Amino acid sequence: MSSSKELIGFLSQAHPDLDVLTDATDRAGYETGARYGVGTAAAVVRPAAREQVQAVVAAAQRFGVRLVVQGANTGLVGASTPDAGGEQIVLSTARLKGAIAVDPLNQSVTVGAGVLLSELNTRLAQDGLFFPVDLGADPTIGGMIAANTGGARLLKYGDVRQNLLGVEAVLAEPAGELLDLNRALRKNNVGFDFKQLFVGTGGAFGVVTAATLRVYPLPAQTATALLVPTGVAELEALLLALNAELGDFLSSCEGISREAAQAVVRHLDDVEDPFAEMEGADYAMLVELSSTMPSRAGGLDLEALLMDFLERHYGTLIGNAVVGKPEALWRLRHSITESIRNEGKIIALDLSVPRSRFPAFRAEARALIAARYPWLRIYDFGHLGDGGVHLNMVWPLQDAPAYDEAVASEVRAELYRLTVERFDGSFSAEHGIGPYNERFYRDFTADAVLGHVGAMQSRLDPRRTLSRLWLGKGE
Repeated sequence: MSSSKELIGFLSQAHPDLDVLTDATDRAGYETGARYGVGTAAAVVRPAAREQVQAVVAAAQRFGVRLVVQGANTGLVGASTPDAGGEQIVLSTARLKGAIAVDPLNQSVTVGAGVLLSELNTRLAQDGLFFPVDLGADPTIGGMIAANTGGARLLKYGDVRQNLLGVEAVLAEPAGELLDLNRALRKNNVGFDFKQLFVGTGGAFGVVTAATLRVYPLPAQTATALLVPTGVAELEALLLALNAELGDFLSSCEGISREAAQAVVRHLDDVEDPFAEMEGADYAMLVELSSTMPSRAGGLDLEALLMDFLERHYGTLIGNAVVGKPEALWRLRHSITESIRNEGKIIALDLSVPRSRFPAFRAEARALIAARYPWLRIYDFGHLGDGGVHLNMVWPLQDAPAYDEAVASEVRAELYRLTVERFDGSFSAEHGIGPYNERFYRDFTADAVLGHVGAMQSRLDPRRTLSRLWLGKGE
């Protein structure tokens, strides 16, 4: 009998209340990732309480079985799905919910790891609050911590790391030990900040079961515009002007290329093309201002402020602007990936560079692709305000060589080298590492860092129970 079968038998007998799925049909939804990662699990276990998580982790250590911790399975690097061996167990946190405990005065919330972002914000809205890490997907809170998600409003509110006050996690060593760091404190300077080990590390150091997050008042007013700079040099100047003149209210600044916008126009009805009247321009900025102050109070009117900014810079820094249609503008931004899927096979890159180097990076990346892979179409967009770049390319179905995975990998590797080595950037700005990016993690991480991270992982998970990835040196 395999170790995984022994583990399943033990859990079924010792913990009859634990939800264990072994039928292939029941497992199927847990075995395929949102973009990458397809495997076969021996079973899926769905604990509903931290004590059950402790029991599963302790048993996995005892029987030598590797767990794959999974939230909503919305990750894009294959980290939340099992491999093809059929021996790993998926530990789903979907049932780790319980009460969502809101503290309006402290502006914090304590929440189970399996609560979805949408569920959290629905509850917070009852108290006029929200958790502002805004994403296209609907992940669990535990998954957001493991991936350190950012999103479209990181510019104003920061990522998960900057909004995590406390965490509760189950360790692999000592087997099943509960580490309770779940405090609702903004100031706590008593040494090593242990909770950071669980942020952005893909579950390698422990299973997050609950967390306490900083939350914010819902904006009372917003103002949104899509701006097309008059040129590349003006893009930098426009960013400087936005920060200098509207920085107190600037909550989002997204970048959208001409190609990305026009792909959406081709595939969705009732979407306005911001480049229609600007033949030479090829990049736009989706700008959002927000404030908790109502427009009637103190004379603050964000739409008036934004219109004044546009009027003063129109013709010099701004060549075209679409205003007053926030839902339509955000629909344009959020529909890019869906639209370009219709154009061919996507090669998606999640990059970041310093904001000051973005124009030069974009020019070099596009030149590299045009020179070496001229059949690829570029549809770049991203979080311009924080340096995030979704450099997505499409391998067309027609008028191009037959799709070749080896060539696609070569394109990815060349652009990663350009990002990291030439522009001091990151090859994974938001999506994490996961099996999909493991080799690049090793290529671009210093040996000293690998050594220290490996030592920590060996101490906290010596049998590698909690992660498909070894973060240290070697394999």
